[in-house]
This record gives sequence, C-alpha cells and structure tokens, in this order.
Amino acid sequence: MRVALEACSLTLSSGGLPRYTAELSLALARCFPEDEYFLVSDRPFRMPQPAPPNLLRGGGPRHRLERRWWLWGLSRELRRLAADVVHGPDFAVPYLYQRPSVLTLHDLSPWMDRHWHHDARRVQSRTPVLLHLGLAGMIITPSESVRAAAIDRFRLHPSRVVAIPEAAPSWMRPAAGSPETMPGAEWPTAAPYFLFVGTLEPRKNVPLLVDAWREVRRRHAIDLVIAGRPRADFRPLEPADGLHCLGEVPDEALPGLYSGALALVYPSAYEGFGLPVLEAMQCGAAVITTPALAEAAGDAAIFAANGPQLVEAMLQAIARPAWLAEFRARSLRRAGQFSWERTARLTHEVYEEARRRFAA
Repeated sequence: MRVALEACSLTLSSGGLPRYTAELSLALARCFPEDEYFLVSDRPFRMPQPAPPNLLRGGGPRHRLERRWWLWGLSRELRRLAADVVHGPDFAVPYLYQRPSVLTLHDLSPWMDRHWHHDARRVQSRTPVLLHLGLAGMIITPSESVRAAAIDRFRLHPSRVVAIPEAAPSWMRPAAGSPETMPGAEWPTAAPYFLFVGTLEPRKNVPLLVDAWREVRRRHAIDLVIAGRPRADFRPLEPADGLHCLGEVPDEALPGLYSGALALVYPSAYEGFGLPVLEAMQCGAAVITTPALAEAAGDAAIFAANGPQLVEAMLQAIARPAWLAEFRARSLRRAGQFSWERTARLTHEVYEEARRRFAA
C-alpha cells in the first residue's frame, strides 16, 4: 500500500500536531516495511528522524495552479505518487474525493470557545464541510470522548469514526542524574520545581497555574518552570522570583525536565488527548492535571478541577513524598499501556477500511 500523509503540521517547530504526524509516520513505516509512506506539503518541512527507507518525502506544488493545494495541488501530487490512501493528520483532506481518505480530528476546541483560538477560522469553516460531504471517508479521534462529541456535533455515522489513542515517543524515558546535567538547554534553577510543558495558549490555563504556584510559594521555596512555544494569542506572564519561562526547548532536553520535576502540572481546560501528560508519565514524573485529561491519565494522575484544588494538590506533592512516589510508579505503569506501534497498527486498519468503503 502507498499512503500519503499531508505534512503541513511539520512546519511547526513544536506542539502536539507535529508530534503526532512525525511519530505516526515513523511508526507506520517501521511496522509496515512492505508499504510506502510519503509526506507531502505545499510548504517546506523537516522530515522526521530517523526515517526508515520506506518513509519518503513527496512533492509539493509544481506551478501556480497547484498552489491551490487542497483543491488541486494535493490531488495532483497524490496522482503522481499513485497513492492508495491519503491521510490528513491536521483536520483536513483534499477537496476532491478521488481516493480513500482519512482525517484526524484531534479535538473540538475550534468550535467550543471563541477565546481559545485566535486564528482557527479556516478549520472552523472547512472541517465541518469535509465531514458533512463525506470527503473524509474515515475519521480518527485520539479518545472516545472526542469520538462521541464528534458524532454528536457533526451528525457522523458511528462506523466512520474510530478512536485511536496516541502515545509518548519511545525515547521519552526516565533520565538518570540531575536535570541540570541533561543536554539541550541551560538549566535555570537549582531549587525543586513544578513543571508545565506545552504550547502556551489560552485553553492551557497557564495563568491559573501561575496563580496557584504563587500561593504555594508563599509557604515553600518551590520554583515553577514553564517550557513551550508561546502562540501569538498568549499574553506574556509577569516576571517573578522562581518563575522560569524557557520558551521552546529541544526534544533532547525534555526527558531531563520531566524526570527532575516534583510534578508536571497541566491544568488545561480541555484536551483531545494530552500528549505532555503521557510524556511526563513515561519519564516517571507525577502528574497533576484536570478531569479533562482523565481518559489519557486514567488513575495515574492527581486531579484538580479548579484553582484551590490545584493549590492543595501541589502542597500535598511537597508534603507527602511517599504519596508522590506512588503516583510516579502509577505514571510508569500507565504510560506502558500506550505505544506508537499500537497506534500505527490501529491506524493501518483504518486505512484498509477506508479503501474498502471507497471501493464499495
């Protein structure tokens, strides 16, 4: 089978979308060496590494007409590649239904709160049309909760929508030694710290986290480290002693950041899945998060639904080391239930189903 994956998300330097596209394409190529996988985009992007021989870079627009990528360019590139299936990992598929197609719907946040996205108009208007017209033959969601919400909101037949959980990359492992010895970034603090990792955007509730940490810091000398790419609609945080805003950090620095933290604190208001939570768990970190991530976190996280509960959870993490150690152990057990290889095999089944439906 020849599969084309649209790779526009790989133009982003970090975040859940490029992580999904990169890790899925690598795992597919490893698990199915008899297939060929092509990453295609109308913009330059970095190939995931290390790329197996059957994970290849496809082409982009060859002339002005093909710059209308979703209408003409992508369809023509698929024809040149003789692709059997096209997968849109970022809320979109080609506008012409000329071959089996699969769309990943990561979450419903673009349609839930207008304050969460400053630049999502294209997704908000385009994706529902693609779904209603059946241009996406099959739809993948990262969780059962997103699957149920998508079926309800877009009136989709349940047989078209499959929930396939994501995973942490295999190289995310507990890091030996102290975090300041880890490669990738100059270490900002020698104090114990709570950690947030993720794209900085409104629905992540980072100001809520900072307020809770300030309350905790009145009683304990605990720092807060925030790592992630600020989106254009994220308001910069006021500087404070003990608050370290690292911006984007390289991937090789993440295991040390996660492993050295007292806990990852991830108070997002809404997530389709929540990859940083599983990444932290696979590095053996305790996790404090909201019930919005219950499906990914299972019983391995400490849940806090609001600011006061967040403060209490952080205080408990400081005061009860044995309790915290139990949640670290739970994290490792929970993360062991997920892998990109499993995700790839389940996704491959969806590709085969898309081919059957297209041929019917």
